[in-house]
Amino acid sequence: MSGILQTSTGGLGGVESALAALSELVPTFTGRLAVTFAIGVATMALLARTDRVHAAAPERLPSTAWHLLVTLGTMFLAATAGVAIVGVWGLSDELIGVFGPNYGPETIVQIGISLLFLIGAYTMTGLVRQLAEELAETRSSIGEHEGEIAFRVGQVTLYLLAFTIILALWDVNVGGILVGAGFLGIVVGMAARQTLGALLAGFVLMFSRPFEIGDWVQIGDREGIVTEISIVNTRVQTFDGEFAMIPNDVVGSSEVINRTRKGRLRIQVDVGVDYQTDLEHAIDVAVEAMRDVDEVLAVPQPRAVLREFGGSAIVINLRFWIDKPSSRRRWRAQTAVIQSVKRAFDREDIKIPFPQRELMGRIEQGGFRLAESGEGTQLSPEATPDGGAESNSESDAGSTPDRGSE
Repeated sequence: MSGILQTSTGGLGGVESALAALSELVPTFTGRLAVTFAIGVATMALLARTDRVHAAAPERLPSTAWHLLVTLGTMFLAATAGVAIVGVWGLSDELIGVFGPNYGPETIVQIGISLLFLIGAYTMTGLVRQLAEELAETRSSIGEHEGEIAFRVGQVTLYLLAFTIILALWDVNVGGILVGAGFLGIVVGMAARQTLGALLAGFVLMFSRPFEIGDWVQIGDREGIVTEISIVNTRVQTFDGEFAMIPNDVVGSSEVINRTRKGRLRIQVDVGVDYQTDLEHAIDVAVEAMRDVDEVLAVPQPRAVLREFGGSAIVINLRFWIDKPSSRRRWRAQTAVIQSVKRAFDREDIKIPFPQRELMGRIEQGGFRLAESGEGTQLSPEATPDGGAESNSESDAGSTPDRGSE
């Protein structure tokens, strides 16, 4: 055991001397700052190419082993850059003090095991991402958004599990941390009830999937195209060009109408015809007019049904379908149908009546009575042009003037 301690102490002494040499090479503050910046930029540039290195796996080596080697190399590169920066700034004593004579080889073993757990968690997150992407590509029930959420949840779970095991390995009271986290969770839950409600509603929306990105939906009084779905909010672009951020708890508690769920939409238009019109002929003409419109689908077939007896017309309800529904396609098809039906009715002399009202005069009987005097006054039917009675009182003056008739 003493031999191992001496060996480890001697190795640490060599590392300390090497770090001290780095500090002597760059003695000035400006130089150390420049070297630190250069090391940081070089490290970030190399780390940015990690995805390309992962993708360039050789055929004769298993992909899992290659990803593990690349991960180990990435962690070694980052650790080496950090140690070099520590040596440049002359902080080797603080770094070596962690692994000094107060710690035995068990500490090095614990550090190695901790690193292995972190590497394993990082590697497993990569496998979870690949699994989520494969599920999103092979199964229609799982979209890209659901796959991303599943990956994030799995990533957080793996890292929490790894850190819990590492804390237990270093004899840290995990139970106390969990109790403190529980109380902290209660406090945060009481302070952010609405946010947590939106989070829970986001998970419910993720699994129920009432709509997806690109769908034309109506949520409460908001109507537009879904552009983004997050854990907390749902973003909808209205047809006025506005972006509405709707909390997921509001989405979950509101009526949601998805107009593009099946890739087609039915549109209804009302038109009135005269009471003297042959209704069967008018229905046939309207259906043929709708079939002549290019935007209207042939299947399901357009239909025309009698809706009600209107005030001046019998109302016919025109029903037709369009595919790939959007706001522009809806209004374009509706405009084309109205124009086509109007031209067809004109050709067939089918009248579309406008509202009509019949006005009649009424003769007053018994005159009228003033509220102040309580006396009734009889006026002849010729007192007013319409055969009724006419009065004019000035209450502000506090008196009732004489009335006359014309």
